[in-house]
Amino acid sequence: MWWKEPVTSLKGIGAKKAADLERLGISSVGDLLNFYPRQDAYSDYSKLNTINALAADGTKQVFKGTVYRVRDSFRQGRGRQNFTVVTVRDATGYIDLYFFGAQRYGARKVKPDETLLVIGRVTRGRTSKIASVVSYDLWDDGDAGKTPGIQPVYALTEGITQKNMASFMRQALSLAEGGIPESLPEDVIKKCALLERITALKNIHFPESWGMLKKARERFIFEELFLLQCGLIYYSLKRQEVRQGVKHGHDGEKTAQLLKNLPFSLTPEQNGAWQEISLDMQNIKPMHRILQGDVGSGKTVISALALAKAAENGYQGCLMAPTEILAMQHYETMKEYLEPLGLKTAVLTGGLKACERKEILAGLAAGKIDIAVGTHALLEEDVKFDALSLAITDEQHRFGVDQRAQLANKSSFAPDVLVMTATPIPRTLALIVYGDLDISAMKGRPPGRKPVQTLLYTEEKRDEVYNGLLRQVNVGSQAYVVCPLIEAPDVMNTRSAETIYEELKNGVLKGVPCALLHGRLKGQEKDEIMAGFAEGEIKVLVATTVIEVGVNVPNAALMVIENAERFGLAQIHQLRGRVGRGEKQSFCVLLTPGDSPESTERLKVLRTCDDGFRLAEEDLKLRGAGQLFGLRQHGLPDLHMADILRDTDVIVKARRLAKETMRNEGDYGKIRQFLDMQFDDRFQMIFNS
Repeated sequence: MWWKEPVTSLKGIGAKKAADLERLGISSVGDLLNFYPRQDAYSDYSKLNTINALAADGTKQVFKGTVYRVRDSFRQGRGRQNFTVVTVRDATGYIDLYFFGAQRYGARKVKPDETLLVIGRVTRGRTSKIASVVSYDLWDDGDAGKTPGIQPVYALTEGITQKNMASFMRQALSLAEGGIPESLPEDVIKKCALLERITALKNIHFPESWGMLKKARERFIFEELFLLQCGLIYYSLKRQEVRQGVKHGHDGEKTAQLLKNLPFSLTPEQNGAWQEISLDMQNIKPMHRILQGDVGSGKTVISALALAKAAENGYQGCLMAPTEILAMQHYETMKEYLEPLGLKTAVLTGGLKACERKEILAGLAAGKIDIAVGTHALLEEDVKFDALSLAITDEQHRFGVDQRAQLANKSSFAPDVLVMTATPIPRTLALIVYGDLDISAMKGRPPGRKPVQTLLYTEEKRDEVYNGLLRQVNVGSQAYVVCPLIEAPDVMNTRSAETIYEELKNGVLKGVPCALLHGRLKGQEKDEIMAGFAEGEIKVLVATTVIEVGVNVPNAALMVIENAERFGLAQIHQLRGRVGRGEKQSFCVLLTPGDSPESTERLKVLRTCDDGFRLAEEDLKLRGAGQLFGLRQHGLPDLHMADILRDTDVIVKARRLAKETMRNEGDYGKIRQFLDMQFDDRFQMIFNS
């Protein structure tokens, strides 16, 4: 396959240039063709200007002129610099072309009365217009009407120029014209009216027109999203291939009793999510669903209903949480909800005594325990269930896909799988990150919870903020102080958790029980600190974002977030969800240096918006998908052309056509050949996972 040949097979690429290209991730001819120009950074040289009409604004422009004279000159001052000036003219005026360094040798060879086609950066000189960063070609009478057209601009590295890259790319495209296989099914190309692959490649690198560039982009955006969705659908089909699922009955006595026992009625959002999950569980096909619940939306009660439904059908259920303290919180809640229904619950964590663990393992294996709540300890090999029909993971982004599968494999049949997250993800991103899962979303808070008041202050209000925190502690409340870093940073105007902890402990909070919590502490230390805070022994917890997930302390009524400008909007929303869990009015104070009006303006939206999904959309616009929710951690490939916010409609269309193409696992053969025709293996990785 010619596209697998090394770049050194192209003219002008030796060992040095190959090493330079390697820094750009280019080692083969195919890698080169996949190295698309920077989006929205093409230069339009399709219009040939007269010299008089050139704008002296520093932009690159194209014009032609006849050589009037060639002269060498130099700049005075430190480090005398030689340069060559070529003056050209047309019927409307004159312009001086400046050449430095190695460019001078070619420029000194041009002769008076020769006509040049010039591309240069035009500015105003002392007496006339001047052009620098110049490239040119000789022009003859047969070139009438010919201009460079729309030229690509690539993101390059030292040692590679735009001219180099254009030359290499033209050679690679010449090879492609000799024979390039299609990389999409023919019927999909027709349905979507997409360009053929070779036409799209030529027009993404050297567009015939802006219209053809748009069509080329559409082709490659769709191709990326289509193959990605095919991979996710294949993964989903493959996962369901071996074991038979469990068909639970309609909601029965225990789920009805649980609903009756609740001190509140389900909100419409909660009820909608429960109906989707309940219907999934009544299907022989195993459920694979994610429940996205905004902070404080009531995901726990939905998981309790699902566990009750599994148990009333004679099966077992389990819930896995990422930390021991969160697992214990879930266990206490499940005990409160489920044991009045006659269901036996147990908790399994790494901190259990050997005798306790042995007893629980025996109960699970014998079917005497209906519901198990635990940490990663649930994944250990000696943990066996008698009849597991439902596996729930909480804060799923803290677990890998493999761990989720490990839990599901604890059953002889394919259990229903429910994953929960309080990290709101825009639907556009969810269609990619969770493309193999059905999605339920719950917005809003249950009735009775007061919204957290969010305040924004700059540095000069720092003393007032911490005096206010002390007043909250003195009236019986607890507080969090969240910092972006653990230790003193090199970054100006950024405060670390260690610094703030020492300042508060020895200053305004002297004598107040405080603790420092961050990710470098051992698991047992973290659990002990969190337990102390949950029990009210610790009044102020200074922490990093380690407290972002799953801490439920109803008495905590204040959170101060230092250097709030360094956090995403959705992350701040997630953090402030740790307060406002009790009856007291709670507050979240955002502290920022205030030296960036843009950052301050961005944070203002948090004062009025309590919708995590909307904030996640804003983050996606501002920060990009990779930063908001890295795709790589989910084992998904990078997207070179597609933008999941801009291309929402394409994602939906690509998913529909991918489902048609991949109706069952046997249809994988149809797509296999197209994966082999890709210039890289980005999409192979999903199919091989």
